[in-house]
Amino acid sequence: MVRCKSYLRGVSVSEERLPTRDEIEIGQVLSALSDPNRRQVVQDLLAEPEGTERTCTSFQLPVTKATSTYHFRVLRQAGLTYDLSYGNRRGVSLRRADVDARFPGLLDAIAGAKAVEDAPAS
Repeated sequence: MVRCKSYLRGVSVSEERLPTRDEIEIGQVLSALSDPNRRQVVQDLLAEPEGTERTCTSFQLPVTKATSTYHFRVLRQAGLTYDLSYGNRRGVSLRRADVDARFPGLLDAIAGAKAVEDAPAS
């Protein structure tokens, strides 16, 4: 359950129903991962130990605060991340176990894509 006090279209994020493990859909996940900024967030979380939580600002996305909020919402609604609120700061954590159980190998492929993208061209 997301515990966040920010509001999106008049609905508190804490009242927003997130997909359960069985409700996570591959189309929404792939759509969320199609954006390079959102894919970078997931790849950064994959590079951290499982269960790591980071603040939303720690990703230093090259977008406005409003656009950043939108990207984190898309990831959350796709079932890829959890958001946690601590008053004036928000954290994000990868739903690694849920995504791995639903789509085995998907997150490994995303992590592998990061390694290929970062490799020097030969």
